[in-house]
Amino acid sequence: MKNCSYQIAYKQLSFHYFLYFAVLGTTVPYMGYYLQSLNFNAIEIGQLLGIMMFTKVIAPNIWGWLADRSGKSIYWVRLATVLAAIASIGLIIFESYWAIFFTLMVFSFFWHSSLPQFESYTFNCLGKEDKHRYGQIRLWGSIGFIVAVVSIGWQIEHFTVHWLPFDLLLILLAVWGSSYLVKDGKRLPHEGEAHGFMQIIKRPEVLSLLVVSFLVQLSHGAYYAFYTIQLADLGYEKTTISLLWALGVLAEIAVFFWMSKIFRRYAVRLLILISIVLTIIRWALIGSLADSVFWMLFAQLLHAASFALFHAAAIYLIDSYFKGINHGKGQAIYAASSHGLGGALGMLLAGYSWTFGGAPLAYGLSVIMVIVAFFIALKWTKEPL
Repeated sequence: MKNCSYQIAYKQLSFHYFLYFAVLGTTVPYMGYYLQSLNFNAIEIGQLLGIMMFTKVIAPNIWGWLADRSGKSIYWVRLATVLAAIASIGLIIFESYWAIFFTLMVFSFFWHSSLPQFESYTFNCLGKEDKHRYGQIRLWGSIGFIVAVVSIGWQIEHFTVHWLPFDLLLILLAVWGSSYLVKDGKRLPHEGEAHGFMQIIKRPEVLSLLVVSFLVQLSHGAYYAFYTIQLADLGYEKTTISLLWALGVLAEIAVFFWMSKIFRRYAVRLLILISIVLTIIRWALIGSLADSVFWMLFAQLLHAASFALFHAAAIYLIDSYFKGINHGKGQAIYAASSHGLGGALGMLLAGYSWTFGGAPLAYGLSVIMVIVAFFIALKWTKEPL
């Protein structure tokens, strides 16, 4: 059984995704550029962005445990988002390294706690019969990202990047408000509830998926931390940079829009392998041909594979592997291993590799990581019976 129907919840769920990913459209492309404006060097930027991602290793698991015990995901989403908004005020007040460090640590701890629980709520709401419709809801998150990245890129171009903390606070408050548009409810027990959480993780196909997700996200470190800085140093205008970011997200929207048909026609394992191969090509292009607008346009279109297709396939499998009382923890462990640990180490590694070898070294390491991920996925990834 489900707590709600797709038809009733579509608008409310979509609106929350729109606002949530508008926050990412504010931070992912521009936080590194904002930190550079405060005169932090590449290693310091990597460290500051890394701590934002590292909290995702811990926070979702704590929130997942609390949500699974209470059975009320949305209560914990609301609490996490309002605390994230309060913590973000530190970016308005502080400019020193350690003050920014602790501000980003506290902000990201609460911010990263909310999405896995909202994802769990969404899948619980959709149920097995409407699970394939997830992409039609999630694509609104991508639209929110585009609206934020383009509008804030315009703002930076015509005014200053120092308005970024104020933008972040306003959007966070809107996200918090949108969480009251959906109704909380007890998570209903269903098949798979009896299996222990650690028993599930130890299964080869589950453990390998977590490792592959970690490596793919690890490879994104240089892109998320330095892509804007890289293009700005090459002479790209801020508006052009924002449009390139937006193009990448437009490509992911296409995947989410057609996700239902794609997943019905092709095996999830095949989709993961294809997405990994295209990710290798993407990092090779950005690392060696970033001065070419044509190749950057093509590379951004590959965001459809490196993020959207991979994420959609991975989260589809995670939802299949973790059932019942393990559902929230399953979403949390996926977030922690991929965007959390992978994202944090990716940002940190990017800071050092960018300092000592620039784009060729940073993206060269990214290519190696994804090649390893491909062979792991090739051997162990499989769909549940």
